Amino acid sequence: MRLKNKVAIITGSSRGIGSSIAYRFAKEGCKVAVLSSKNIDAAKSVADKINNEGGISAAFCKNIANPNNCIELVADVVNILGNVDILINNAGVFKPKLIEDTTENDWNEQIDVNLKGSFFMIKALVPAMKHRRAGKIINITSIAADIGFQNSSAYCASKGGQGNMTRAMCLELAPYGINVNSIAPGNIKTDMNEVLRKNPEYDKMQASKTPSGVGHIDPEELCGAAVYLASEEANSVHGASIVIDGGWSAW
Repeated sequence: MRLKNKVAIITGSSRGIGSSIAYRFAKEGCKVAVLSSKNIDAAKSVADKINNEGGISAAFCKNIANPNNCIELVADVVNILGNVDILINNAGVFKPKLIEDTTENDWNEQIDVNLKGSFFMIKALVPAMKHRRAGKIINITSIAADIGFQNSSAYCASKGGQGNMTRAMCLELAPYGINVNSIAPGNIKTDMNEVLRKNPEYDKMQASKTPSGVGHIDPEELCGAAVYLASEEANSVHGASIVIDGGWSAW
């Protein structure tokens, strides 16, 4: 078990990519804090499955767009599971719209969750990680951090900020033995794009843009990279981005 006795907070882990990572981490011996911003029952469902299969997990419900909630969440997790060794900033909002149709609320929601929430979750954990001179922080960004996508300006702005924040934080935190890295997914099968994927032509069009010919990747395919970056095998990996996109960004 590569993460035995470690404690991880995985934001947005009641579904999609986050829940897949939560299940995999538990199998690697990690104690997992499953987090939903609104649906505690969904978080409990994931945590219960982990516990029923012999793992250790607890469910939490906090909106990380509020910095005070980040502080409270960390305190609650430490109280129940122990000191936090790993943070996966996975919670995300994707609201594709034309520029002229994007409201201030659309902008704020994507920036607040995707970028601001990631920053303040890290800030809440940094003092303890610095004290222990150890910690693994993994931001789930997107290929939209480096590639433009039409009708997604606000989302791309949030992910671009998150990607560059990863590199900046690595410079600041690496001297304390804290690893800050990112995983940049391409098109993944999640609830966020389920409506779009119901159109067979959409998936076919997405597949045509990857050399692998795969339109949407199973979220489980991100888990190996997450385990690696969270493990001691990645102790010398700082400021890196692992791209998992079927080759989309290689064109």
